[in-house]
Amino acid sequence: MARLIIVRHGNTFDPGDTPTRVGARTDLPLSTSGEQQAAALAAHFRDTHLVAAFCSPLLRTRQTARAILAGRAGAPALRILPFLTEIDYGPDENQTEDAVIARIGAAAIDAWDADATPPPGWHVDPTALRAAWADLLARAANLDSDANVLVVTSNGIARFLPDVVNELPAGLERKLKTGAWGSVAIDANGARILDWNVRP
Repeated sequence: MARLIIVRHGNTFDPGDTPTRVGARTDLPLSTSGEQQAAALAAHFRDTHLVAAFCSPLLRTRQTARAILAGRAGAPALRILPFLTEIDYGPDENQTEDAVIARIGAAAIDAWDADATPPPGWHVDPTALRAAWADLLARAANLDSDANVLVVTSNGIARFLPDVVNELPAGLERKLKTGAWGSVAIDANGARILDWNVRP
């Protein structure tokens, strides 16, 4: 079976920093702890043969992907897939979580976490993102059965992948933590998520 390895980029804030909602309009690099998470991912997948690697244009995803690919014999070229770019949080971009909840309410955040319903003011097209994930899965279905593909993205994008697979683990939570990964197996029976929210 072919496999997609879905990775969320590492941290962009360190302990002691005030985290904010960082979206498509904010191109932050990995923080020190984010670089450590990327190194842990690289160590975890060191012996996994990759036939392709994709990430978003954002620096934090490129840095995470390059860390995983670095020093790897026969590493594939890193390619940019624009749909993997984080969503635009609109008026909540770069706002603290308390400020976001004060504007839209906790129920809107709960709906986003539960079923990826975008809160008012956020710029995201769920239909387009689901279609893009479905297209990537369809292309992966044509790969050799032992092929592994690396995909590095952000939380706002990864959460739409579970909507287009044939099988999910029980109790799966959409949110993919920073520095965490999941895997999707693709074979003649369709696509199924094998792992989700795993940190090395």
